[in-house]
Amino acid sequence: MGELVDFFIRSRHFILFVLLEVLCFYFIINTSNYWSATYFNTSNRYAAKVLAWSNAANEYASLRQVNADLALENQRLNARLTQLMQSKPAAPTAYLADSIFANRFKYTVAKVVNNTTQFANNYITIDKGAEDGIRPGMAVISPTGVVGKVRVCSPHFSYITSILHSQFLVSSRLVKASEIGSAKWDGSDPHLIKLNDVLRYKPVEKGDSVITSEFNSTFPPGILVGRVRSVGVQPNQTFHDITLDLATDFSNLAFVYVIENRLQAEQEQLEKQVEKEK
Repeated sequence: MGELVDFFIRSRHFILFVLLEVLCFYFIINTSNYWSATYFNTSNRYAAKVLAWSNAANEYASLRQVNADLALENQRLNARLTQLMQSKPAAPTAYLADSIFANRFKYTVAKVVNNTTQFANNYITIDKGAEDGIRPGMAVISPTGVVGKVRVCSPHFSYITSILHSQFLVSSRLVKASEIGSAKWDGSDPHLIKLNDVLRYKPVEKGDSVITSEFNSTFPPGILVGRVRSVGVQPNQTFHDITLDLATDFSNLAFVYVIENRLQAEQEQLEKQVEKEK
């Protein structure tokens, strides 16, 4: 307390000067309309700037929750879109699927906690596991396209084989050309992927969308894989050399959706049974 008193005694002249300056500004502002208006305009301008900075900081701090809410909303919309695509016939005379088949895909949103893109065989870790209903073999997509497949699960985490893996194949279909091929990463650029097994005499256009086909039990049909970047011809081969721009940007992967095909086990069991009887 004594040191505080000593400080005021030592600084009494400076403190008196500051108080007199404040008093002068007060009288100037309150006795002159010009300086009063100038003061309030200036103070309001800086107050508005401080408020804008404060709001920007608050919005940035809440982005994590906003992203989580958007991911949950996308989960609901993806499930609804898949249901409509599975139940709607392609033509008036086409077969109309029953409700069990149309609702066979279930979506679960998860957050990416680890992700690699620099290796020949890349993996992703998410914060959902066996206790959340995740099982090996389930498909994983992003808001923009295919991501990979669940490989191993612990109670609270799952390890995903990325599409950026040398052994990962996705049965895919060209939208305009209606041709089926296999999308596979060649291990070079994490933004590009190859589409193999499309015959060279089939017309393929640059920019054509490539989506998951109906001929797999893991991914729902119609999930975007990428778009045709370039089309060439493999030397001494009967197939096109097609390069795609990947739909998923793995460098900014934050949330993913794990997809359960409720009828996958039944389908695979039937197919294995038939193969054994051959």
